Amino acid sequence: MNVRILIMSVAMAASAGAVWAKLPAAPADQAKAAEAKAKADEAAKKDADLLGKYQDKAVSNYRKNKGIRGPVPKK
Repeated sequence: MNVRILIMSVAMAASAGAVWAKLPAAPADQAKAAEAKAKADEAAKKDADLLGKYQDKAVSNYRKNKGIRGPVPKK
C-alpha cells in the first residue's frame, strides 16, 4: 500500500511543473516590454555618447597638462 502512495506522490510531483508552467505574456505586456526596451536602448546610446565625449575631454586635459603636442589619435 505504501509503495502505491509513494509512486502516486512521485508522479504528481513530476507533473506539477507542467501544471504550474508559466503562460506566455499577454499582448499588452509585450507592448509595454517593447516600449521599455526602446527607452532603455535610447538611454544606453545617450550614455555611450556622453562617455565618449568625457573620455575625449579627459584625454585632451591629460595631453595639455603633460605637454604632449600633436593631434589626438582617432579611434
